Amino acid sequence: MNILKTTALVALMGSIAIPAMAEQRVLKLFTDASDPAPKAAFEQLVKGFEAENPDVKVEVNTFDHEGYKTAIRNFLTADSPDLANWYAGNRMAPFVNAGQFTDVSDVWEENGLKDSLGSALKSMTIDGKQWGVPYTYYQWGIYYNKDVYKKAGVEVPKTWDEFISNCKKFKEMGVDCLTTGTKALWPAAGIFDYLDLRTNGYDFHMKLTSGEIPWTDDRVKAVFAEWKKVLPYTTKNVAAIDWQDAVSNIVQGKAANYVMGNFAVATFKDGGMTNDTLGFMDFPTINPDIPRAEEAPTDTIHIPAGAKNKADAKKFLAYVAKADVQTKMNEELGQLPINKNSSVGDDPYLQAGFKILSTADGGIAQFFDRDAPAQMAKAGMEGFQEFMAYPDHLDAILERLEKVRQRVYKN
Repeated sequence: MNILKTTALVALMGSIAIPAMAEQRVLKLFTDASDPAPKAAFEQLVKGFEAENPDVKVEVNTFDHEGYKTAIRNFLTADSPDLANWYAGNRMAPFVNAGQFTDVSDVWEENGLKDSLGSALKSMTIDGKQWGVPYTYYQWGIYYNKDVYKKAGVEVPKTWDEFISNCKKFKEMGVDCLTTGTKALWPAAGIFDYLDLRTNGYDFHMKLTSGEIPWTDDRVKAVFAEWKKVLPYTTKNVAAIDWQDAVSNIVQGKAANYVMGNFAVATFKDGGMTNDTLGFMDFPTINPDIPRAEEAPTDTIHIPAGAKNKADAKKFLAYVAKADVQTKMNEELGQLPINKNSSVGDDPYLQAGFKILSTADGGIAQFFDRDAPAQMAKAGMEGFQEFMAYPDHLDAILERLEKVRQRVYKN
């Protein structure tokens, strides 16, 4: 009798175990993390999530970075995954407006993300709802030559007026106050973005890049008026040089300041600069009444509307948002976590960027060629390049950009 009971019990346990194994749920994640560092970061992320959720298997499909831009438009309308990485701000807006991303406001509410991910809240919000979770960004700002500052006897400026005043001192030394290289167009956009964010604020900047404000608006002209102040102290012929050439100007002490993203630090150091000679500052204040917004291209993860396993996908987003998870992921990426309770290593530039971005109550812009549609971005950056060489062309440039705006956003 006991043998029969034992046999029956074993059979019963077996019948329970087999379905339990068969019920392991699947999450499909599509990503463009094909470069070594992002790939390692995502592998670590998936491994950690599966360890905490042993009943879920994450299947990752990795695309090359450029191919993904086309692929996402296809798979969101066809065989949709449960999760897909993308970008914040206006880059996610077309998918939100087309009903292709899922509203994940409940994930934000249930996990207190409006506080812990507060710096990125505006860039993740459309129509009062949140449409994904950000996991990494990197700061833009002004990188400067500390030795040049010492020789000129000037302090790091807090305001734009102080910056321009310093420029006069640098010119007396025969040093360019500001350098850049716009052969590839985009570096000039960093200057424009910050001048607009400091002059008009985040909300205005987002409306401009989303086509809601004419380029001939007086508030846009005010941005170029501030830009014009620094042109006499800017490296000449910037349209003929690449951004790396402008790095050399800083390295060699031919220029004092450079508006650039944190990825350039490695290039500065390859040129021979060290933490003792390379400084970083936030872009100076122009209008003190405007909440401080920053430039920080932000990578995100979304749940497509066609996802088959939204419940586990939301668990995954909550996991990605955790402070310790973002700390580990960004150690692999060499970038910054968005969760304000995360930590960064001893790199002084990442530390400075984390402090600046975590306290940016005005919002986080993504960069001009992410925030504006491709045609508008190209025309805008061509206009910025022309303005730097021929500031007297401003009215014609703005009229041209306004015609592009009317054509690009007509739909």
